[in-house]
Amino acid sequence: MQNTIMTPVLALVIWTLVMWIWLYAMRIPAMQKAKVDASKLKGPETHAALERIPPHVHWPAQNYTHLLEQPVIFYAICIYSFLVGVADDLNVWLAWGYVALRVVHSLIQSTTNYVPARFVVFTLSSILLTVIVARNAWAAFV
Repeated sequence: MQNTIMTPVLALVIWTLVMWIWLYAMRIPAMQKAKVDASKLKGPETHAALERIPPHVHWPAQNYTHLLEQPVIFYAICIYSFLVGVADDLNVWLAWGYVALRVVHSLIQSTTNYVPARFVVFTLSSILLTVIVARNAWAAFV
């Protein structure tokens, strides 16, 4: 296996798809149990119908949304690093650390949703992302 900065990108894409499967594995049975007919949902009725589903069922879906937010910056900076040649060993390890922390964040949010733990993990992953960005900015402007 090649260990370039693009490999953690692939890993996070795969993890995002795992969470996509997890959200439907939770949501579809819960909707069936609550007798929510998805074909009839539109507008404000959607929110009201989904309120009949237990909160823990929504956690994987909320996490999936989170994986489509900040990681966009991660994807962009990794591609940038790869293209301009700042994808050194340190940035690769930082990228792997970011991915690992995002997986841990997903597992926390989708199982216990214990916010203090999620916050710590999210903050640590954000710090790693910031370091990758800073290292690229340093290489570009210094």
